[in-house]
Amino acid sequence: MPGLLRVPLVVLLIVLSTILHTTPLFVLAFARWLLPGKAIKAALGRFLVRIAESWIAFNSWLIDVFTATRFNISGLDTGLSRDGHYLVLANHRSWVDILTMQKVLNRRIPFLRFFLKNQLIWVPFLGLAWWALDFPFMRRASRKQLARRPDLAAKDIIATRRACEKFRGIPVSIMNFVEGTRFTPAKHTRQGAPYARLLRPKAGGVAFVMDAMGTALHSVVDITIAYPGGTPTLMDLIAGRIPEVVLDIRQREIPAELLGSDYEKDAASRVRFQRWVNTIWSEKDELLLKLESGWQSP
Repeated sequence: MPGLLRVPLVVLLIVLSTILHTTPLFVLAFARWLLPGKAIKAALGRFLVRIAESWIAFNSWLIDVFTATRFNISGLDTGLSRDGHYLVLANHRSWVDILTMQKVLNRRIPFLRFFLKNQLIWVPFLGLAWWALDFPFMRRASRKQLARRPDLAAKDIIATRRACEKFRGIPVSIMNFVEGTRFTPAKHTRQGAPYARLLRPKAGGVAFVMDAMGTALHSVVDITIAYPGGTPTLMDLIAGRIPEVVLDIRQREIPAELLGSDYEKDAASRVRFQRWVNTIWSEKDELLLKLESGWQSP
């Protein structure tokens, strides 16, 4: 289908699907908020997840039908389960990352939930949908803001613990883009990062989730995302301009010495966490370099 027709048609289908899925989502979310009883709330929560999975499945179908994007995936046979409790870590190149992971992992592992900036609650339809699906909203204050108001960091920790306490009782995949922002050459230069294709990882968010979830977490799902045709935009995806997406999925055990440690107050715990995350990031960087060298081969 010509791009001039494909783009408006896909956008129209996305809008219609969003309205059709979010309408019952909002009704059920309001009913869950209104009705008493943990059993009723839990049942409605499961229905909300099913609606979200249907929404993702439709978006994935659009990608299959209206684009020629190839998905080169390894590691889906690593024993992942829809009933598990996972911490999902990934590098971040584009907003396409989210749609890609949702497409590949939908109904294979528990529904992916992200930590979101507070401001995103105001995104039309999506903000309320994320709230209804128990996505945790964080302030994510800058260093300057934290210098003026150190209490903001404590509020984010409290929000993390509150969200994780809820997640302990349901199958869940907690998603964390460890770099904290999308990779760009300019950000990479400013950071002076020791990695060729990655920004510096932020271990604090990982540590807080692992501390709050404790032994309820089964494992870490480590995802490396790459785009042989260059970093794409959402419009590139809609217009069918992404030739290939590469996803490497690895399930990692959580080292016993990291469980029950206090990242915030114990310097030795911080060192162990940072060393562990840095090791994962070094391996990820090597994998990305290896993938890129393969694309450049004749």
